[in-house]
Formats: sequence, C-alpha cells, structure tokens
Amino acid sequence: MPSFRLFGRSDTPAPTEEPPSAPRVPERATDQGVPFDALTEDWRLLGMMRVKGRLSDALNKREAIPISDVSWAPSDGSAAFTPAPGLQAVDPYDLVVVLGGKDSLPVQTDEERSAHRIHKVDYAVALECPPFRIVGTVHLFPGTEPARLLDRTTELFIPVTDAQAFYGSQRVGDAKVDVALVNRSYLRGVEQLDEGSVAPAGGRPNEAKAPEG
Repeated sequence: MPSFRLFGRSDTPAPTEEPPSAPRVPERATDQGVPFDALTEDWRLLGMMRVKGRLSDALNKREAIPISDVSWAPSDGSAAFTPAPGLQAVDPYDLVVVLGGKDSLPVQTDEERSAHRIHKVDYAVALECPPFRIVGTVHLFPGTEPARLLDRTTELFIPVTDAQAFYGSQRVGDAKVDVALVNRSYLRGVEQLDEGSVAPAGGRPNEAKAPEG
C-alpha cells in the first residue's frame, strides 16, 4: 500500500508565526474546482481539487489529481492548520478518507435515483480504516452483506452517507458530512450497527475483518 511519504511530518517546516486555527474552504464546487477535506494516515488536508464533476469520479480514476489552496494539520488534531502552497497534486491511493458534500457523489439520473430507492438496501455501519473509524450508511444491493465491502473491486472508494469520522474517540471534521469516500485499500474491518448508533471506539468481537496478507 502506498504511504503518504510526501506529507511525512518530518518534512513539515516549522511555522514562523501563529497559524490560523482553520482555513476557509468553499462549501460548494466553484470554477476553481471541488472543495475537499481529506485524511491520510498522518495528515488532514483541506483545499480544492482541480477537477470537473464529482470527487468520487475523479478519485476512482486512480490518477494523480491537481490540488490548490491547501492547508494541512496532523490528523490527530495535535497542531493547528498551516498553509501548504507547495502541495500541487495528490495520489488517490494516499488518501484514507475524503469528507465532502453532495458534490462528492456521482451524478444520478431520475431513473438511477428511482432504481436506487427500489434496489438498494441501507445499512448502518462502522468502517475501520486505522487510525480512523467512519460511522454512517452504505447502500448495497439486496443479498450483499456489509462484510463484502472488504472485497477488492474496481471501485476504489466506497461512499458512506450521513457520515461521522473519528480518530480514536475524537471526531474529525464536521459533526456529520453528506458523504465520506473511504479507500478500500485501507479498510480493515466492517461492523453492522443498529440505526442511529455512533461507535467511535475501535474493534468489536463480531465485526468482519480483512484477511491477513
């Protein structure tokens, strides 16, 4: 699995002044691209992805994505955000989770939305992507159990709606986001929850685990 070495903490220059507590990122897509809030194993990145269309489509192409107006901070919240103007592209394989709004989801026609309502089953789940845990809803075809999310498919990122992200017991990002796009490469466990459950802690005896190796 690729590591996020470009953004290793040892590469971070010491700030020369007190940084802002958080950067301002547009809530919706603009002419400059689509706003993103991404988590790597070590870092949280905020900025704009210079793409047209939905983030899910761009990420699932598995190609480097131009980025701009980026700020970063340790993913554990141990330090404030600082500007990172030198970061100009990101490899989707290095992103564990991308938190976003409705702009992040694939475009659906009226027929596709109708088919979704008829053919998809909603499951409340907690996804283990160490060091993160994502709680929300996945939408699967009948007969597909949530544990099958651990299978490798052509779709690299899994959409989780009405999502909450946790680093241990600490929430990351907004209280609830429209969608979290979770990288299957980092997925290590799937737990099916009762509706309305919030489970920030890691590990459950009955959760599905990715096979070793």
